[in-house]
Formats: sequence, structure tokens, C-alpha cells
Amino acid sequence: MVANLTLIKKGEFGPALKLAKQYLSQKEELLHKATGWMLREIGKQNQSSLLNFLDQYASQMPRIMLRYSLEKLPPELREKYLKRRYELP
Repeated sequence: MVANLTLIKKGEFGPALKLAKQYLSQKEELLHKATGWMLREIGKQNQSSLLNFLDQYASQMPRIMLRYSLEKLPPELREKYLKRRYELP
């Protein structure tokens, strides 16, 4: 996942977003942290790309992945997506 950082810095988010979707169901905590970090980096480059991903997957994301991805967002957006994570289906 971290290998995508160079692509993210160039504005190429597709490969990282594709992997992030695949990693939603993984159990490895370090993978969650790395994926959240890369999502946060995408948000630094293009916040709307991150928000689109979160709109679709925030409720499915592992807690650590979600929290890492939200770190640079304004407090009201962080709260919005954290609430989605804990909503009942």
C-alpha cells in the first residue's frame, strides 16, 4: 500500500483506492494503518476523492483505517464519518 505514495503525490489515486477497497475486510492492523495513511495523503491532494471514498465505505472501514484517514479533515467532517462507522445497518 505504501508503495502507492509516489503515485498519490503525482495525483494518481486509482491504484491506492482500488487496494483500499480490497483491504476493507483484512484483519491485519498494520495494513489498516498504512491504508488509512494513504487515504489521508489522497485527501491532502484532493479532498473530494477522499470524501467520495468515505461516502461509500466509511461504514465498512476498520476503526484504525477510518481514524487515520480522517486526521486532516475539519472536525465536523471527522464527526460525520465517525458516526457513519458506528451506525447500525
